Amino acid sequence: MTKDTHDWLARATALAPLIEAAGGRTEMERKIPADVLSAMHAARLFHILLPVSLGGGGVDLVTFNEVVETLAAADASPAWCLAQAAVTSHAAGFLEPKIAREVFGASDALVAWGPPAGIAKALAVDGGYRVTGKWRFASGSANATWMGGHSTVFEASDKPRRDAGGNPINRTMLFRRERAHIGDTWHVLGLRGTASHDYEVTDLFVPEEYTTWRDSAADRRESGPLYNIPMLTLYGVGFSGVALGIAGSSLAAFMQLAQTKRSGGGLGSANLLRDNAVIQSGLARASGQLRSARAFLLQMLREVWVSSATSGALSLEQRAHLRVAITGAMEAARKVVNFAYRAAGTTAIFEGSAFERRFRDLHTLLAQGQAHLSNFESAGQALFGLEPRQRL
Repeated sequence: MTKDTHDWLARATALAPLIEAAGGRTEMERKIPADVLSAMHAARLFHILLPVSLGGGGVDLVTFNEVVETLAAADASPAWCLAQAAVTSHAAGFLEPKIAREVFGASDALVAWGPPAGIAKALAVDGGYRVTGKWRFASGSANATWMGGHSTVFEASDKPRRDAGGNPINRTMLFRRERAHIGDTWHVLGLRGTASHDYEVTDLFVPEEYTTWRDSAADRRESGPLYNIPMLTLYGVGFSGVALGIAGSSLAAFMQLAQTKRSGGGLGSANLLRDNAVIQSGLARASGQLRSARAFLLQMLREVWVSSATSGALSLEQRAHLRVAITGAMEAARKVVNFAYRAAGTTAIFEGSAFERRFRDLHTLLAQGQAHLSNFESAGQALFGLEPRQRL
């Protein structure tokens, strides 16, 4: 563990008790509570991936993943918002420094965005774009200072701008939160505290310098290994940390419960859960699945970081194994959380238990694209040397 990793992990560990204690308020308020948000900003956690040139951490992949995992073990919603917002700050490396500092550099900066609901249009005009669109799943929107809208550029209302290959050109439009209409749409099973609402703008002018596109070589302003890593991959690094944190804390809670709870609620057996052979076997398998998935993920994060730092590129095989590690960690987390929830019996079903919210949060997380089982198909195609049908 590097000194830098230890420092960031120490910050996350110090905040974990506050975040865990506020879990009920986070879910009830459906956003990160003000005191928790203030503490996260004070620890500069939302700047963990911001370029060093802008006063950020610019940390390596292992550090980022482990910090998110540490917070998720306390409560998944703040950890999810951290992962989402930290990855959006990757865009700071693809903006002019003055603009990047304005958008991402403030001590309370938090940029939220999500995928478009249909086609969001950015009509090219002198000096920028007139933007009309609606987007979904803007995690952290309740606490955001800026929003981003991924949009298709149009030369005219019915004529999209295209690149040399004939593909439509997309840009992310950056605008202050108050310029958007944010709906109250996030009424969901889990991750209720992420405020992942829909939002929209109509005919909003966005200057050219406040636009960028993920991983665009033409837009890139920062050097270093972090900016060789695709933004969508970084989301996977963060969200897999959330899954592992939920799973680890669920399993730990069950192990504690099993020391005192008796089978059949005390009526059917005098034996403690820990003395039940089925429980013992299930615990061993769950522990092995979680530790194996985590170890493989960290191995791949280290390998990818070294390759990015030395050669500036990742091989197709590395990208495939990293994808397997990311989605595999989330799938392993599902199995572990399901085991803990079911093995805890009726204890798990009550609101306020150590299992109920974690179960809901994990299964909501699994709906995100980084957890989709189709990712394994793409990785398998790459391992056969075939071009994957979807981006790894």
